[in-house]
Amino acid sequence: MATGRRVYIIGFMGSGKSTAGKKLALTLGWQFLDLDKQIELKAGQPIKDIFSSLGEDHFRRIEADALLNLKIIEDTVISTGGGTPCFGNNMDFMLTSGFVVYLKMTPGQLKSRLEGSTSDRPLINNLTKKDLLKYISDKLLEREEYYLKASFIVEGGNLDIKTLSNLIKARFV
Repeated sequence: MATGRRVYIIGFMGSGKSTAGKKLALTLGWQFLDLDKQIELKAGQPIKDIFSSLGEDHFRRIEADALLNLKIIEDTVISTGGGTPCFGNNMDFMLTSGFVVYLKMTPGQLKSRLEGSTSDRPLINNLTKKDLLKYISDKLLEREEYYLKASFIVEGGNLDIKTLSNLIKARFV
């Protein structure tokens, strides 16, 4: 069975991975897949419920299994969860099986985007607005060592989908 080309979109929660991934897939004429949505479909429950009932460690095992077992037969843009590249061998797998794009943003930019959606995000749903910036700064510092291994790093706040699309087309020629 033939397999399609893969572009993985990574970045911190709130960086716009799903939105950018959908736009990029449309521009490229590729399929789009949201890894978090795939996990929810398979588990039959929202990610926040998996976190609350089974914990983050169990969720990360489910996430790695979902990533490693994606059945990609068409060219596909895949948005990942914010922590996906940072656990197990996920980043190495993504780098060897596709092209990885990191949507880089500052803690301040991320805080502005996340302030209104903390209830849907299990890692930040109990934080006050004051604690949110510190959490983002600390967690981003931890995760950037993984994020910076990406094939390509783009400014998430001013993302130009057409330019990114052209870069990806050139990469796969």
